[in-house]
Amino acid sequence: MPDGLKADFPSAAHIIADRIDREGPIPLGDYMAIANDHYYASKDPFGEEGDFVTAPEISQMFGEIIGIWLADLWLRQGSPDHCHYVELGPGRGTLAKDALRSMRKFGCNPSVHFVETSPVLKAKQAQLHPDAIWHDDMSSLPEDGPLLMVANEFFDALPIEQFIATSAGWRRQMVARDRSKFVAVPSEEVAEERVGSSMSGFPEDTILERSPVSVEVMGHIASRIAKQGGTMLIIDYGYAKPGTGSTLQAVKDHMPVSPFDSPGSSDLTAHVDFHTLANIARTRMLKIHGPAEQGQWLKSLGIDQRAEALIAASPKETDTVLAALQRLTHVDEMGRLFRVMAATAIDWPEPEGFSYGEE
Repeated sequence: MPDGLKADFPSAAHIIADRIDREGPIPLGDYMAIANDHYYASKDPFGEEGDFVTAPEISQMFGEIIGIWLADLWLRQGSPDHCHYVELGPGRGTLAKDALRSMRKFGCNPSVHFVETSPVLKAKQAQLHPDAIWHDDMSSLPEDGPLLMVANEFFDALPIEQFIATSAGWRRQMVARDRSKFVAVPSEEVAEERVGSSMSGFPEDTILERSPVSVEVMGHIASRIAKQGGTMLIIDYGYAKPGTGSTLQAVKDHMPVSPFDSPGSSDLTAHVDFHTLANIARTRMLKIHGPAEQGQWLKSLGIDQRAEALIAASPKETDTVLAALQRLTHVDEMGRLFRVMAATAIDWPEPEGFSYGEE
């Protein structure tokens, strides 16, 4: 955290506890939003020395493949002018660095826009991308050309709501205080209207998840792409079909911890509902591709050949390159858990890499 913020930057736990004391139990989504806002504003969580490692930090191959994918789509669309690279939650800027390097080899030189609120991460990104333009939200993104948008492990950190089936009907999951601890409790009010009349007959304690924030974000993105042209590439862990059960989780120092233990000091995430995101995009007349498994997507786009080229150029890095390839593509690593989905403007070409997509 920047030194100037430390003295008067209250902890997330303090803010949450104070609000619960004043208002009573708060919605899970509010708890998650406060915790993650403070978490990302106060530290760089990425890398081996942080709390978790994302694909761009594992290997340059990941960002390079994304850059080639974007450049290919741009070329087949006729190389439109005034094109903009937009990344949501760009981390340290590593993915953008590798992707843009690949894109420029094909003559694609978009302006660079980052949607980011963390001052710590903005400073990191500026070291790699001094000419980038930063946005606190998507409302200020350019409107004069196609958007080439990327969201890698972005949607999983957006707040979710949970609803739990009880003998008295559906109740909204809330967060309360039990002495010094935070605990999940069902709301006193029924929440049937939030769940929908079709969601009846579930056993007690069944949990349904929703992410209104994700729906709002996807709706804005889809409307922009429908109007301006371009694509949105989403890479995240999640599910392709609706399901039940809690997927809320927290990670600290590369280990799972309780989501209700020390909010603001760990990364709170939930699995992404690709089915809902796809349906939102379709309502804006976008074409949906995937979701496909990350491993299959990367392999279909030539990551094995890129690994061979890196090894040939630097044989001493063979073990490192092969370990990264395994981690990104193997079904027991990130290859199956992570999914890739694209939404494209209706008059744009079919993107590569989705011949193995799921229905």
